[in-house]
Amino acid sequence: MHPATAYGPIEIWHSMGTVGHLVLIFLLVMSVYSTGIMIDRWLLLRKAHKQSLDFVRVTQRLLAENKLDEVVEEARKHPQSHLARIYSAAILDQTPGWETDCFAEGFEDTIRSATERESVLITQEFKRGLPGLASIAATAPFVGLFGTVVGIMNSFFGMAAAGSGGIGAVAGGIAEALVNTAAGILVALPAVWGFNYFLGQMERIDSEMSNASSELVDYFIKRSRSNSWKLEATTGRPASR
Repeated sequence: MHPATAYGPIEIWHSMGTVGHLVLIFLLVMSVYSTGIMIDRWLLLRKAHKQSLDFVRVTQRLLAENKLDEVVEEARKHPQSHLARIYSAAILDQTPGWETDCFAEGFEDTIRSATERESVLITQEFKRGLPGLASIAATAPFVGLFGTVVGIMNSFFGMAAAGSGGIGAVAGGIAEALVNTAAGILVALPAVWGFNYFLGQMERIDSEMSNASSELVDYFIKRSRSNSWKLEATTGRPASR
């Protein structure tokens, strides 16, 4: 009996052709790139979550005391917080109104427009790199399959040139070629999981920004009505609508 042939990573690498080497190197680059994106986005979301919690904790007290200028200053201390940027955009857009207690007609739509514009910018920043992650998740298995197909073709060409047949003549070559497919799947799986995870996080962030916008609109509506009622009570005449 012939001794069993060892097929470890080093032996497989040396037995592969140029195309197989290039495919594995390309898959390695894709893996490093996708891992870098996932780490970067995870750190960004973690920082945004922490800063948002700190910002909201302080802002609730400031809004209750109508200290909107301090809310804006607090927002500048939390540049990674999506909620801080939404609050800052809405308050700065309504600066003349809250400083003079005289809100322009239709200010609710103005606030919503300001927060929607800021939400689009935030979403684009938070989603940076995710299209590349989705592309890697979709294409990595096909890149590996390409290496496998070329490796199998070379195995059969070698068998034809040697004039020998049987599964034993091509088994080693096919096993080496399938390494590319396995590597492609190995690169794609984390990318798919990461993309779906970050997509879910972005849906949560979009919901939080939408809720923050609605809460600010309600806050300014209550403040404008309170000022109108105060003026009516002190002057004895209805406030202008």
